[in-house]
Amino acid sequence: MSVATAAGPPASPGAAVFTISELAREFALTTRAIRFYEDEGLLLPQRRGRVRVYGERERVRIKLILRGKRIGLALSEIRELFDIYALTGDEAAQLSKFLPMLAERRAMLLQQREDIDAVLFEIAGLERDCRRRLSGSTGAGRKPTTNRPPG
Repeated sequence: MSVATAAGPPASPGAAVFTISELAREFALTTRAIRFYEDEGLLLPQRRGRVRVYGERERVRIKLILRGKRIGLALSEIRELFDIYALTGDEAAQLSKFLPMLAERRAMLLQQREDIDAVLFEIAGLERDCRRRLSGSTGAGRKPTTNRPPG
């Protein structure tokens, strides 16, 4: 998620502009979500009177926000990446910060995968045990002769 292109200057006159509704439709967001991103300092649309005017910069930023959210970054982390570029103008500094974020996210997902695999293994064992016990009973729907719970 290189964010360098998302932190450039606001749209210049004559550049493509978008309304909040157009961006909401394009990215399947609500206008409220886009305003929330503004409130969080992630988007900085120009104003023409009371109307928000979004340029290509904001459009790219929305793409990057959504990509960051999809990989599990918090909005504060996304803002930090945007801010690094805005302050330094240096993509290398931004990428250097991004790499540890990605490594941390990967480690967390791998741990979650391991946890899920362990639970699935346990479920498979319980299913086998239930099937074995059912096949050993004398009739469907009959209670076992002991009062002990399964497991």
